[in-house]
Amino acid sequence: MKLSARNQIPATVTSINSGEAIANVELEAGGVRLVASITVEAVRQLGLKQGSEVSAVIKASDVILATSD
Repeated sequence: MKLSARNQIPATVTSINSGEAIANVELEAGGVRLVASITVEAVRQLGLKQGSEVSAVIKASDVILATSD
């Protein structure tokens, strides 16, 4: 699959916390924890489960940076 998004991060699903409509899919990406909020239907359609290898594709209009000051 080819995408125009440049921020594609390989990751592994570590857990899935499903609500009625939205699921928080926790990912491990090179020692960094990411959480993706997607529909429960998308979880089913993608066949996601703990241990699934995925690509986290991040497309955002804003990135906010902070310093320790």
